Amino acid sequence: MTPDPRTHPYDPQRRWAEALPGQPVPSGWRALTPLPRWAAYRAPLRSRPEEAAPQISEALPGEALELLAEEGGWGWARTLHDRYLGWTPLEGLLELRPGAPLRTQPFRVQALRAHAYEAPRVSSPVLAELCWGAVLGASPEGPWGEVTEEGRRWVPVRLPTGEPAWVGAEVLRLGPPPATPADFALRFLETPYRWGGRSAWGLDCSGLSQLAYAACGHSLPRDSDQQATALAPTQAPRRGDLAFFPGHVAVVLGALRPGEVEVVHASAAAMRVQVDRLGEGEIGARLARELLGYGRWDA
Repeated sequence: MTPDPRTHPYDPQRRWAEALPGQPVPSGWRALTPLPRWAAYRAPLRSRPEEAAPQISEALPGEALELLAEEGGWGWARTLHDRYLGWTPLEGLLELRPGAPLRTQPFRVQALRAHAYEAPRVSSPVLAELCWGAVLGASPEGPWGEVTEEGRRWVPVRLPTGEPAWVGAEVLRLGPPPATPADFALRFLETPYRWGGRSAWGLDCSGLSQLAYAACGHSLPRDSDQQATALAPTQAPRRGDLAFFPGHVAVVLGALRPGEVEVVHASAAAMRVQVDRLGEGEIGARLARELLGYGRWDA
């Protein structure tokens, strides 16, 4: 089987490759050895090592990656959670895990979008944009360093870069897990569409389904065709299943009646996350015509 170039480093032009078990790299090629790295901020993964190249995915702040090679200030990197490859500026990659110098359990951002502030005041300068899934280090002051300001609770943290900052306690509050991926996906309604995006600042169709499943403890690959392969096909869709189309994926909200399926998806046609009913309206009619099938997490 030929390795998937989206997840396996193999570059005939540069003669770079990562060895597979029992399959060494070709003679005269450079064997790549992954090095652990972490994203300093929302790090774009691009198809080529240049700013004008399309963004194909992104690493969230504090997420783990593997650095495979460097070229002209860019790193060929692979996100650890889904093994997806892309080029990202080296300045956005950290050599130490967020919070590692403190030997403390890091925080995970629970808000869809949030800001980190220089001081525990809403009027203080914003230091960073945060998103659901971002990883922050605990502050050396510890939880006893929390501050209440006009009824708002603030928590001292360390940004992935190590810079001290403050976030509202609600940003880190872990609520009950969503009942299904559909429930979490609905929280992203009206989020702008962005090719290669994986956060509430902008995401694409498979970024939405991947985040929705991650919120329920399920790890999905990055692209829609990979996700279709990862799930078990089903003929009777129910809430939380995925609906697949050529180059597109949507999260099923439910079947209102036989043949009437409602979905939530990041629509490139509407340039936002929205709800559509298959067969209804211009977008729904196209979805109904192009439907390839449904997939379900086979637990």
